[in-house]
Amino acid sequence: MLWLNRQFQFIKIIKIVVLLIMCATLAGCSILTGPRVWHQAGPDVPELSVFDKTMKDFMESNKVSAGSLAITYQGRLVFARGYTWSKADSPATEPTSFFRIASLSKPITSAGIFKLIEDKQLSLDDRVIDILPFGTPEGQTPDPNLGKVTILHLLEHLGGWDREKAFDPMFADRKISKALGSPLPITQADIITFMNGRPLQYEPGTKYAYSNYGYCLLGRVIEQKTGLGYEEYIKRIILSPLGINRMQIGHSNLEDRTPGEVTYEAKKESVYGAFNLENMDSHGGWIASAPELARFAASFDKPSDSPILSAASIETIFSLPATIAREEYKPGEYYYACGWEVRDYGNGRRNTWHTGSLPGCYTFMARWSNGVNCVVLFNKRGDGFDKIDPQLWNAVKSVSNWPDHNLFGEML
Repeated sequence: MLWLNRQFQFIKIIKIVVLLIMCATLAGCSILTGPRVWHQAGPDVPELSVFDKTMKDFMESNKVSAGSLAITYQGRLVFARGYTWSKADSPATEPTSFFRIASLSKPITSAGIFKLIEDKQLSLDDRVIDILPFGTPEGQTPDPNLGKVTILHLLEHLGGWDREKAFDPMFADRKISKALGSPLPITQADIITFMNGRPLQYEPGTKYAYSNYGYCLLGRVIEQKTGLGYEEYIKRIILSPLGINRMQIGHSNLEDRTPGEVTYEAKKESVYGAFNLENMDSHGGWIASAPELARFAASFDKPSDSPILSAASIETIFSLPATIAREEYKPGEYYYACGWEVRDYGNGRRNTWHTGSLPGCYTFMARWSNGVNCVVLFNKRGDGFDKIDPQLWNAVKSVSNWPDHNLFGEML
């Protein structure tokens, strides 16, 4: 009997261990069985080694296993590295490795919208309700203010939805499925139908409130106006002219991970299957490499020579939002423009950037007024990850001589 009890306890322990391993795998968390080893990949640029040190210090102090950094100077890709801090037998992160980019998707969607405007297919003042043919749940009527929402409102997060006072519908699949009686996975059409029956939190155009849902709508506007899928349109009209041919919408589940894509880590959050990344396409669904995003960012450096947008469109993208009068703006103050965060110092000097965050990733794309752009991607998020911004900026300021080479040819 004692032997049977011990056997039962042993089997129970084995089951618990297997369960823990399965949970860790599903959550995207790697279980380290040995010491971490530092590895960096990509062309070595000795005069820019300060960036290697910055990334190593940040990743080790925050226990990040995969990261990537790309830097442009005057439109040239001068630095592109992949970093790994994990077990010795872990796959190495390359400069071209794919990462989920989360809300760095928003500047890309904004560019697609402005291309439609240039092509006379759309106007900033167009009402969204006149473009998207979605109804409301049975027995419900739309908020009267819904008819006031314009394309510009969506771009500047002025559409009337406030997730702090309500909820973010892009992460409410089960709630929406239950309310509509629709099976999981729900569609973007389900989300819009559900939201059309919900009250707005403020009158459109009167207040800034960050809205993933607003950028979901912009993706559907692109589809309605072009007859193309959102991903196909962005690839064809925005990315391909820049020589970017690998970027794509990511997948929710681990088994659907794209070749060359990193795996994601989180302690308490589920990074695979807990949210619908495909539905987030136009606000947070892209996967990309750091050099690809650096190429996109650099396309705004010389507006008169941009391969994708006119100088007038680029100026509008970075202009003050409708809620801030020019005479009230103090140089250097923060504002959210059309898909970009901005500090305008006057005389053509602007810092423009965006951050991205999802369970299992943190991303940052910056265009500084000194002609330097950077993109950093991590396979983990956490408190204090925004400190990578000033740390990289300090590294930028320490560089006295920038290389003459251009690595885009080997990275795209």
